[in-house]
Amino acid sequence: MGRHILHLRFDLPADHDPELPERLRRLLEDITPRVQMIEPDSAALDLTGALPYWRRDARGLTEVVQLRALAHLGLRSSAGCAPNRMLAAMACALTPPGQRTVIEDYPEAIGAFLRPRPVRELPGVGARTAATLARYGLHTVGDVADTPQLTLQRLLGARAGRALHERAHARDTQTVDPAPAPASISSQHHFARDELDPAQHRRALLALADDLGMRLRTSGQIATGLTCTVHYADLTSTRRSRALPEPTQHTVLLARTAYGVYASLGLQRARVRSILLRADALRPADRATRQLTLDAADDKPLAIEAVADRARTRYGRQMLYPAALAISSRPPSARQ
Repeated sequence: MGRHILHLRFDLPADHDPELPERLRRLLEDITPRVQMIEPDSAALDLTGALPYWRRDARGLTEVVQLRALAHLGLRSSAGCAPNRMLAAMACALTPPGQRTVIEDYPEAIGAFLRPRPVRELPGVGARTAATLARYGLHTVGDVADTPQLTLQRLLGARAGRALHERAHARDTQTVDPAPAPASISSQHHFARDELDPAQHRRALLALADDLGMRLRTSGQIATGLTCTVHYADLTSTRRSRALPEPTQHTVLLARTAYGVYASLGLQRARVRSILLRADALRPADRATRQLTLDAADDKPLAIEAVADRARTRYGRQMLYPAALAISSRPPSARQ
């Protein structure tokens, strides 16, 4: 018997009870213990071991899950069930609320679903990559699947071409991890005096992003959003949140978003006492999908980051850090 992964997307009301996600988790765990909640409104279930117990096929057990969520919690859901998580998520995204799409675990069924799909529906394929592929007549997943891997690597680069080739052939090794990850981690910088200089504010943000990135990579997690809280000398504060362009654990990407959040505050000669940066909605790092890029220079900061992580692990955290922080002593951070 092959794998059967169920991806669910629920219609959560905007003013839902804060306890509803936990109640939903418990309801899903009555079906199978292998449940991974995907905040805020989705979940992945591994039904493989539960099918013999419930004496149903994948479609029948999917119907049971949806009916229970509707009957007990009043939640309608879209469902996609497939041999792996990538296919299940893609199927769910195409399914209206209250319905289900089931892809059987044999090559003909997988090909019938995946090959006609637009290539932009594959994880990691954005508008830029899709446009590049279209210039070479590659519009559907089937077009890409029929293209040799070496050709894709010449078009997109070695890593991006290999990843696209694997996804076009429905290869995905993600598992359903029932272990809950912490909701967020944060890092805070207290200025020695109330700080007016925006350049010093940005240096603090970079140090905080560097600290969060290192901790995310060490713990094997990615963040999907950032929250920046600025505390002022008059004891007031401003908080602003923003979703990351893509889930990440990389300092350079965290810092770019942090700068954008800070700029959106429009601070004019504000006397800042402290800044707190929080990485939100953490997920396991093996679920990260990077936007495929055509610019090899985009990979350079990430390669340098990997080298720096190894040096820090061996020689200490203060051995290497961004050059912008070397103007004076590096701002200390207070973790939470």
